[in-house]
Amino acid sequence: MNLDVTAIVLQTGLLLLLAPLVSGVIRKGKARLQNRRGPPVWQPYLDLLKFLRKDMVISEHASWVFSFAPYVVFFTALLAGLMVPMVTMQAPLSLFGGVLALVGLLALGRFFLALGGLDPASAFGGMGSSREMTIAAIAEPALMLAIFTVAIAAGSTDLSRIVAATLGPTWSLLNPRHVLAFAALFIVLLAETGRLPVDNPATHLELTMIHEAMLLEYSGRYLAFMEWGASLKQLVLMTLLVNVFFPLGLAPVATPSALAFGLLAYLAKLFVLSCIVVVVETTNAKLRLFRVPDLLSAAFVLAALALLSTFLFQ
Repeated sequence: MNLDVTAIVLQTGLLLLLAPLVSGVIRKGKARLQNRRGPPVWQPYLDLLKFLRKDMVISEHASWVFSFAPYVVFFTALLAGLMVPMVTMQAPLSLFGGVLALVGLLALGRFFLALGGLDPASAFGGMGSSREMTIAAIAEPALMLAIFTVAIAAGSTDLSRIVAATLGPTWSLLNPRHVLAFAALFIVLLAETGRLPVDNPATHLELTMIHEAMLLEYSGRYLAFMEWGASLKQLVLMTLLVNVFFPLGLAPVATPSALAFGLLAYLAKLFVLSCIVVVVETTNAKLRLFRVPDLLSAAFVLAALALLSTFLFQ
């Protein structure tokens, strides 16, 4: 029991510390590709500290939902991260749920995020919430189908067992169904984290805002938890990509040397995936809103083809 508690504490600390860093690396990489100096990679930490110190301005129309939503968004993303193997093959909270629990927690956070945008009766918040739920209606099925592709091969929805089965002798780097599922999940990553070509987190234009529109009424501590929760969700989805489809380097046992190697391999895979996200964002323009469902539908089709291939080519 002590080992389980230790694993929970260590992975919680890794999630909380690493999530803002990944966002900082992506911002820095985009700035470099655009011939700009850009903010330092630790700028998200400074932003969080600034928000935590500032006072909050709350709309007179806001109810308890507005104050409750930031904590739900933050803690659902954190709990989802504890269900995903990061450094070792065993996730700390794998016994409490698998893929369905993970998707359910992320959906619960999104639901309260949309409610938080609607609650102050702001026109921008309602617009962003409606757009967010429209995207989620297509992104969530694609996410589930992509993960079910590897879950069927493993015979379990437990992510720890999925990773252990993926590391078996039958695993292939260029397996067609894994490539299709990876491509689908990568598109879902861009949509769920509000990145180009789906959304642009660096703008506040009312015609293009989705995620940022729901946060316009938040300030101070509430805004810090919202931003931190968004970074945690991004890290969870990126961890799914790098550890479920490329599980090389995960520590099979919790020895110091294995944990050190697993952490280095995990950080290296995250850095490579962050560079891919930077290249995609820099080389693509923002899609028109009515074209976003087409992109997400492509992700759904790719995930469905990957799932279908598991039955056709066993």
